[in-house]
Amino acid sequence: MSRQKVMRQSGFTLLELLIVIVIIGILALLILPNLTSAPKKARDTKRKTDIVAIEKGLEEYLLNNNAYPDSVTAGLAALTGGTAPIMKTIPTDPKNVAPYVYTYVTANGDTTYTLSACLENSNDSGTDVILPAVSNNSACTTKVFQVING
Repeated sequence: MSRQKVMRQSGFTLLELLIVIVIIGILALLILPNLTSAPKKARDTKRKTDIVAIEKGLEEYLLNNNAYPDSVTAGLAALTGGTAPIMKTIPTDPKNVAPYVYTYVTANGDTTYTLSACLENSNDSGTDVILPAVSNNSACTTKVFQVING
């Protein structure tokens, strides 16, 4: 009996390599959009948190002064001034693209303020998120987060 050694080549076939490359490509297509939108979502979350913090500061200002600060003369700077400042600093936008907007209106004895910030994530459908109105000359191109008292 003669012994024959069977030589077997090791390695991957072209078909196996192509299948693996296709699978990796599909996974990359599913993961990459989430990776690129995560910083936008984080900045939008900070914007919303900042607006809520300013809202709480304005309500405390109301308790101390029996009125909201006038948006023309004092604005949000009133929260950081005086003998007992309410806030150490006014939060700023993470990208500093568009500042937080504070408007205060007094009409017929009603006092209403609006706080708004431009969001980057156009898919945000959370509470107090609206599409920018064309009539108010909003600098926002995607969505606006607004807090309105009253």
